[in-house]
Amino acid sequence: MKIISRFLGAQLSKRIGQNKVLLIYGTRRVGKTNLLRIIDAQYVGACVMLNCEDNDIRQLLANQTARNYKSIIENKSIILLDEAQVIANIGRHLKFMIDTFPQVTIIATGSSSFDLMNKSGEPLTGRSYQYKMYPLSFGELVKQDGFINTYQQIEDLLIYGSYPEIQFLESKQDKEKYLKELVNNYLLKDILTFENIRSANKILDLLQLIAYQTGSEVSIQELANQLGISKNTVDRYLDLLCKVFVLFKVGGYSKNLRKEIVKSSKWYFWDLGLRNALVSDFRSLENRPDKGMLWENFCFYERIKFMHYTNRQPAYYFWRTYDGQEIDMIELLDNTVKAFEFKYKKKINAKPPTAFSTNYPEVDFTYIDKENIAELLME
Repeated sequence: MKIISRFLGAQLSKRIGQNKVLLIYGTRRVGKTNLLRIIDAQYVGACVMLNCEDNDIRQLLANQTARNYKSIIENKSIILLDEAQVIANIGRHLKFMIDTFPQVTIIATGSSSFDLMNKSGEPLTGRSYQYKMYPLSFGELVKQDGFINTYQQIEDLLIYGSYPEIQFLESKQDKEKYLKELVNNYLLKDILTFENIRSANKILDLLQLIAYQTGSEVSIQELANQLGISKNTVDRYLDLLCKVFVLFKVGGYSKNLRKEIVKSSKWYFWDLGLRNALVSDFRSLENRPDKGMLWENFCFYERIKFMHYTNRQPAYYFWRTYDGQEIDMIELLDNTVKAFEFKYKKKINAKPPTAFSTNYPEVDFTYIDKENIAELLME
């Protein structure tokens, strides 16, 4: 299968040779293993790549002695550990390696921040850098196929998402099958390994409820009532779904104006292919009443990816008043605030709501539709 170059590769290359542990986390099938293979090919002869899900590798790494690790590392300067979270006490092992072998850079991947970060956190203080890996970004696809070709595939991205393998499947049937298998065989497998969660049913039901309310304000208590579980359990599940990079949460923006909503939250998916697989809806956009929601979710996560891969980490919010005036995205970076409204179809002379422009006259407002998507993702 053809491998698509990832922006994260350039960020990692800048750290190679610094005797640090580079921790990469993201869902399964997002391209972490392929990224390691690209690095292995770029630094020919300098890498040793270990699949930590292999029983033999786990047993080798469990014997934490300088002599044993030296036999594994040999004279290599880059150690690539795939799915490192399956190694017991992984943080302690990584610390030992990085302290014992000063010529070494370690790149370790894991399927969630909850998993890899918790198991490698405190022992690696001052010794590591952390990176998130998302499904393919619009910019990565542009780099691969050019802007025109990528732009023409926007509808497919809204329906089937942007997991790397999806880009190489030709038929609608193959794409749908892949996404359904991704939900059942990988996503739920990872989730159920955490915190003694024994049943997939409630997690699936919760995800489906969120899928139908994507981009809308969600009541945790109502979700709990519908699922027949406690509010605390819903909170716990949602937190877990964020840690395994299925969902992300957006809160309300306010400067304490009485009419603004600040306590509610909205939830979005990191990939629309997964979202559509959960509700078994792969219809074309022209037949979908949720087209606007899909566009909003797409713009939201693509903006986050773009800013992340250009080394900027804004805070994100939505804005809404009790009388229904709203803006989809508020982006706050270094005390600079930007506002974005997302609509699939073009609107002439689009303006922010009156209450927003009155109270925040200094904020830059941009209306993003399909025609000017480049303003959001390629500035």
